[in-house]
Amino acid sequence: MLTLPNLLTLSRILAVPILVALLWWPKWEAGYGVAFAVYCLMGLTDYFDGYVARAQGAVSKLGIFLDPIADKIMVAAVILILTRTGDIAGWHVIAALIILLREIAVSGLREFLASLRVSVPVSQLAKWKTTLQLVSLGALILAGAMPQWPLLGQVGLISLWGAAALTLVTGWDYLRVGLKHMD
Repeated sequence: MLTLPNLLTLSRILAVPILVALLWWPKWEAGYGVAFAVYCLMGLTDYFDGYVARAQGAVSKLGIFLDPIADKIMVAAVILILTRTGDIAGWHVIAALIILLREIAVSGLREFLASLRVSVPVSQLAKWKTTLQLVSLGALILAGAMPQWPLLGQVGLISLWGAAALTLVTGWDYLRVGLKHMD
């Protein structure tokens, strides 16, 4: 069970408290810089755990279970800490909330459908949503490390809204599939 891909996934989960600790103090540029490096490393492990699992034929039930959870934990933790530090503030909190609520709702829906033995594959649009979400949060973290580049924060917030829009579309797609299986 503790294959290399699963260890990579677990490392992402274990890195979340480190990421949060580095982002805890707003305006701590060095902390944000190291947090950005940790965030990028977590993104690389996300890519490589799937790549290695497929290449080695080591796809496991544990990995299938943990991988999306690791992603959601990381995204939720970063959104929450960036909201706490004020990097996501004002109306932008609504975009962050849309993303968090969709992640919770889709997780519950997937669990419900799994109990009915209904699989809902991840759509290409959902992959784009995830990519835009990760770029957004990465840009917001990097903006904290480089306040002399205010455009980074703007890119992060604009892409956060883009991710929220895709979140609504893909969330509706999943809900439509789920509704077909509800009495």
